[in-house]
Amino acid sequence: MMDVLSVTSEIYPLVKTGGLADVAGALPAALADHDVAMRTLVPGYPQVKAAIKRGRTVATFDDLFGGRAELIAARVAGLDLIVLDAGHLFDRPGGIYVDQTGADWPDNWQRFGALSWVAAELARGLVEGYRPAIIHAHDWTAAMAAAYVAFGGDTRTKVILTIHNIAFQGQFGADIFPHLRLPAQAFDMSGVEYYGGVGFLKGGMRCAHAITTVSPTYAREIRTPEYGMGLEGLLNERGHDLYGILNGIDATAWNPQTDPELPAHYGAANTKARATNRAALAERFGITAEAGPLFGLVSRLTWQKGIDIVAENVDWLVSLGGSLAVLGSGDVQLEAAMSDAASRHPGRVGFVKGYDEALSHLMQGGTDVILVPSRFEPCGLTQLYGLRYGAIPLVSRVGGLADTVIDANEAAVEAGVATGVQFSPVDGPALGEAISRTVALYQRPDIWARMQRKGMKTDVSWTNSAGKYAALYQKILGEAQ
Repeated sequence: MMDVLSVTSEIYPLVKTGGLADVAGALPAALADHDVAMRTLVPGYPQVKAAIKRGRTVATFDDLFGGRAELIAARVAGLDLIVLDAGHLFDRPGGIYVDQTGADWPDNWQRFGALSWVAAELARGLVEGYRPAIIHAHDWTAAMAAAYVAFGGDTRTKVILTIHNIAFQGQFGADIFPHLRLPAQAFDMSGVEYYGGVGFLKGGMRCAHAITTVSPTYAREIRTPEYGMGLEGLLNERGHDLYGILNGIDATAWNPQTDPELPAHYGAANTKARATNRAALAERFGITAEAGPLFGLVSRLTWQKGIDIVAENVDWLVSLGGSLAVLGSGDVQLEAAMSDAASRHPGRVGFVKGYDEALSHLMQGGTDVILVPSRFEPCGLTQLYGLRYGAIPLVSRVGGLADTVIDANEAAVEAGVATGVQFSPVDGPALGEAISRTVALYQRPDIWARMQRKGMKTDVSWTNSAGKYAALYQKILGEAQ
């Protein structure tokens, strides 16, 4: 059994802001089938500590980046956790990355520098009887673990860094470097220095033994200036160490045959019960239209997610007989646009501001179409949930969306392999045309039902991808010998 330490700033079901939490929460169980024992190092936010019923202290720190801290080993929600209990860093109101006004916590470099430093200390045998063979660090908030391992002396542990979204990089001023517990030589192009400052993600990318990202297409995209966010040069330099491995979903938590959030359960063989869920969802959003397709949007309301081009097309969607349910929050202007659309089209457009996990399940089980019009999308989980639940994905042709949804072009429909609708480029006219195609497909019940069945039979679980991670772990360890 191989010991792997996952390092993440969030993990479902304890604390979540996005897909990273879902991945971190589902991967350990999937890897167990491949003889990988994964423990997860996670910050001791109040909600994480509240979930611990039984735990034991396995290490203490008199001064961890400005305060006393300890490590608590616990098993919570089926997860083997090592919780970094550092009140001065993580016990505070607001979000896990931002304060109550929405501004980044000014000490994020300390908070996630500490998390990464502790990961490297665990690799050096901090806890008696535990020394992971691999550290699997997720995103910039854990990326510095690679730098701490690389510059901290001899260790047998290898580090794999997964980039979930390269747009978030953890860039800070040079003034923090003396406080990071790194040797002077680490402040260099071969280390954590980035355009005169400190780059957490850049440092991790430079020092990790392998870099993964969450879909094959995104792995290619981020090597270009359009998607690389300034790091494409380094990624091309390390191209032989870059792997695109698709995310999966927790097929137990997301199962239309057993989902407790659905009024009616169903499977691929018979989707008639979806009508009951559709009615419940329509009532929740105040939608009274019954004839046309019900489109759903569950998303952060941001430019990256393409919400502005959805706003452009609301009137067009309604004119074609469709209706729209929107669940999300984000940019004030886009929230206002969704609210205005609901006011303009009562009974046809509904908007619920915020995020509601239970309602997001009902969205997948009740909508006819799930919209994912992102300008870039490393993998995307929403379309995977849609496939699993028989909500036809309408997606932009980028990143993991391109890898997981088979467009209903004429050949794919004829062959019976289509599972959704793709569009490109990511702009208003292209989305409008895709909406028209989707409505036309909906008006052909035999084709629509075949697409639903095909999508629901697609394996969107972690089975294949977990095997690829396990093989990568073995490859990296083999190269090190």
